Amino acid sequence: MIERLGLSATDEAVYWAMVDNPTWDVEDLVTGLDMPETAVHDALAALADHAMILPSSNRPGSLRAVSPQLGLLVLLDQAERRTVAEQARIQATRASVLARATSRDDNEREEIVRLKGVDELRDRLSEHARTATESVMMLTGGPAIPPQIRESGGALSRMALARGITIRHIYQETVLQDPASCAYAEEMAKCGEDSRVLPGSPVRMTLVDRRIALLPIESHAGRGAVEIRSVRLVSALCLLFDLLWEKGVPFSRWAGSSIDGLTKQASAILRLLRCGRTDEAIGRQLGLSERTVRRTVADIMKRLDAESRFQAGVEAALRGWI
Repeated sequence: MIERLGLSATDEAVYWAMVDNPTWDVEDLVTGLDMPETAVHDALAALADHAMILPSSNRPGSLRAVSPQLGLLVLLDQAERRTVAEQARIQATRASVLARATSRDDNEREEIVRLKGVDELRDRLSEHARTATESVMMLTGGPAIPPQIRESGGALSRMALARGITIRHIYQETVLQDPASCAYAEEMAKCGEDSRVLPGSPVRMTLVDRRIALLPIESHAGRGAVEIRSVRLVSALCLLFDLLWEKGVPFSRWAGSSIDGLTKQASAILRLLRCGRTDEAIGRQLGLSERTVRRTVADIMKRLDAESRFQAGVEAALRGWI
């Protein structure tokens, strides 16, 4: 136990020997512990430095061990002071690193930088999870979140949340049709992520502290991403995110909703159908095949006893489906 509080195993052995044998001197300790005299002297010096042994008033010229309770309290107090000092040094170092990074970003980094491949993108996301000071905002689309992204992204989100960073996440509905992706969203919500759901998303992106934006080059991150630091471009993307956030359905309400037996996918198709989108446009936005969209639309029209797509949209609105 004492060894974890700054003393060695030898120091601990000498201390307990002095507690159990208050009259022992150095020779007794050497003999009783079968230990070199130099080791005993070093241990006594360490114990004195930690106030675990003090001069004895009853036996002038001798040393005594303080009571175990007092000794442990002294060690704990010293350990706490070291921890506070270490935390202060860590915070100072973090502030220095952030200051240098900010200076480098302002003076050296270009306003738009290409991150080549998944590895470079992950490294940058990991950096931002550790250096963000206020918020991270994410917009996720596509048919599902790949397992490796769920694993790495979840770890980084938990790290940021543990540091007190606010995370807002907008999921495209088709992402959450995948059971594993939906379970991931539920887990992140339990960890403190504030999330909402939209039928479709125009772009995938991550926004850090409203001053940095990362966008994949294509629909997937295989070819890397671009990191944007242009104030005007990032501000525009933040405005887009805020507008989409206002239109989104809170994830908790979305996850617990079931509208007259409609699947979440059918509900998303129905909302886009009411907006006048074609089957091709709906499929492209939701990441579905045109055949799947046509089959779903036909099923919805049959259930609504509608003869046209327009009539289906009106009937669905009257029934409160959308």
